[in-house]
Amino acid sequence: MAGRPSLHPSVARALRAHGIEPAQEDTAESLRERLNDLYVGEVRRLKERQRAGEIARRDYAAHVAALRDRFPLLGLPLARWTE
Repeated sequence: MAGRPSLHPSVARALRAHGIEPAQEDTAESLRERLNDLYVGEVRRLKERQRAGEIARRDYAAHVAALRDRFPLLGLPLARWTE
């Protein structure tokens, strides 16, 4: 695939830390979408835990913030994902 930029090594490492193994055919856009899907699933699980009484309503925002901090790639512009 000549001409297509490759992922920055730190981005590839961060994706792997979330269990996402970049493949040859993946684009930065498709990888970001997979990461976002993972994040949304985690947010939904947090909300379910809050509704089930495992997380107090007053503590929910702190849990969401901690989760967001585990996904810093989602705040990185796609142009910075590649070399």
